[in-house]
Amino acid sequence: MRHRPASHRLSRPAGRTAPAARRTPRTVLAAVRRHGWFLGVLALGAGLRVLTMLGYRPVLWFPDSYTYIVTVFRPRPDLVRPAGYSAFLKLLEPFHSFAVVAAAQHLLGLATGVLVYAVARRAVPRWGATLAAAPVLLDAYQVELEHLLVSDTLFMFLLVAAVALAMGGRRRALAIGLLLAAATLTRTVGQPLILVLAVWFVLAGRLRRAAVVLAAALIPLAAYGAWFYGTYQRTGLVGANGAFLYARTMSFADCARMDPPADLRVLCDPRPPERRPPSQEYLWAADSPLVELPGITFTKANDDLAARFATLAIRSQPLDYAGSVLSELGRTFVWGRPVYPDQEVYGYYELPSASPAPPGRWAAQLGVDMGKRYEQGPIGTEVVEPYAGWMRAYQGTVRLPGAVLLVILLAPPALGAARAARRRRSATGSPVTGRPRRLPLWVLPWSVAVVLLVVPPAVAEFDYRYVLPAVPLACLAAAVSTRAELAKP
Repeated sequence: MRHRPASHRLSRPAGRTAPAARRTPRTVLAAVRRHGWFLGVLALGAGLRVLTMLGYRPVLWFPDSYTYIVTVFRPRPDLVRPAGYSAFLKLLEPFHSFAVVAAAQHLLGLATGVLVYAVARRAVPRWGATLAAAPVLLDAYQVELEHLLVSDTLFMFLLVAAVALAMGGRRRALAIGLLLAAATLTRTVGQPLILVLAVWFVLAGRLRRAAVVLAAALIPLAAYGAWFYGTYQRTGLVGANGAFLYARTMSFADCARMDPPADLRVLCDPRPPERRPPSQEYLWAADSPLVELPGITFTKANDDLAARFATLAIRSQPLDYAGSVLSELGRTFVWGRPVYPDQEVYGYYELPSASPAPPGRWAAQLGVDMGKRYEQGPIGTEVVEPYAGWMRAYQGTVRLPGAVLLVILLAPPALGAARAARRRRSATGSPVTGRPRRLPLWVLPWSVAVVLLVVPPAVAEFDYRYVLPAVPLACLAAAVSTRAELAKP
């Protein structure tokens, strides 16, 4: 057999790869042109986050921040908040920089926008997908939330990633389940969303995938629950569910109508509901009937007592409970941003004009000490002008009003109903084939967004930061609903 000279053998690959190498810049340029609108919005979102990091160094603090940091150095389950966000902080601890934490959270916010665009792009034109991604990328309060040392940005990214994979129609049930487990261990409101995703696969006729999602999500939660039980001899992921539900019912609970037994009567508030403080005060205020009980607020005895009181209140006054939940939920959809639940908490969501002190009554010395240990230096927030002033001006102008969010939420079912009506009219007189009808693709992100908005007012209270993780999913649902696309079999 004849062999070609080595020089000839080497020359052909070089000749073949050269045109591909020349085409690479053109391919990149074509991709930039093709996704130019989105890349422009993404760049603007990145610029806003850079300004925020320059203006508020290294990070903004929230009352919950100290609990998360303490758990980093004392790894044990917390009674109020799961340890997922603390694990995220632990991964970044070697950098000893809260600026790195803030940068990571801002990157997660940008990544969420990319996920929304990528999934929406399959159903709508590029400008429509860009519009769907714009709120999470450009909303000033979203940018501010990412700069706060709280779990919501991580939770949002994990959840949007799980939904994006589920909408892809590929065999990624294991990854979806693990993402849902991570989201639930970041914020416990993720628990009902595991069921939402599992039901989605069941209705799509994918029972095996539903089983994998449930197993992949529940096994890590069971392991965490075992750790929690080993620490406190209590079942669950946290130990404050009863206390939070008690605080929720205190907006309407009337002991004269409930007629509670003697052991529950100690939790009654004699003031009429209209004169009572916001629900959260029944968890933290020194004069709260629950806080005045012996022991810490979230002991098993106190939490069980609070749960019994809340159950009796809901059972005795179901209409009052429903009205209270709807009233709290309604705060989500107002045009403005009225102060709620009080000026102190509301103030954490506004970019400050001066370097803030640590969060007042919440800044236990242990948390401050652990923060200094994490940073290996002093902690706090330095406000640097003019960058901070530019972001404050932006925050006063650019946000997604609640009323617009309501329109976004109503659009998918309205379009779906109109499309179904057209199908019924066109099918008049046609024979029934008996073919099962699959769910529209928009139902999944829409259902998750609705659960995210409804659960906090039902079991705790409305909070502005609880709304923001639902926004990218609501926008994704609205974008996808403009096309009659069904869940893939």
